[in-house]
Amino acid sequence: MDENRKIRVLVAKPGLDGHDRGAKVIARALRDAGMEVVYTGLRQTPEQIVAAAIQEDVDVVAMSILSGAHGHLFPRVTQLLKERGVDDVLVIGGGIIPDEDIPALKAAGVAEVFTPGTSTAETVKFIREHVKR
Repeated sequence: MDENRKIRVLVAKPGLDGHDRGAKVIARALRDAGMEVVYTGLRQTPEQIVAAAIQEDVDVVAMSILSGAHGHLFPRVTQLLKERGVDDVLVIGGGIIPDEDIPALKAAGVAEVFTPGTSTAETVKFIREHVKR
């Protein structure tokens, strides 16, 4: 990846959540930090998220979820990326996710999980330090 190219992030809302304020806050913070952001909108399937990630040639897939379906939807996205041979995209998640669910998500390929109260600066720093260049 070109060191001078902006980091491209797909911000996605998988599942049936009807609330995207948090995703929009993150999208704005990432843009303010100089990243290119593609926002998929609400109610995306894992298949739609992966297709958009490939089409947009993103470096990061950042998923936000509130519904409790993270245990199924996040691992499905990482599985679909692997099936399509995409192994250079950083996958992160955030939202209302119980601490006890985080180890399983990480085992499934989610690099980091950000819970309520995480500063946007912390998310920006994590992405900058972990995107494959």
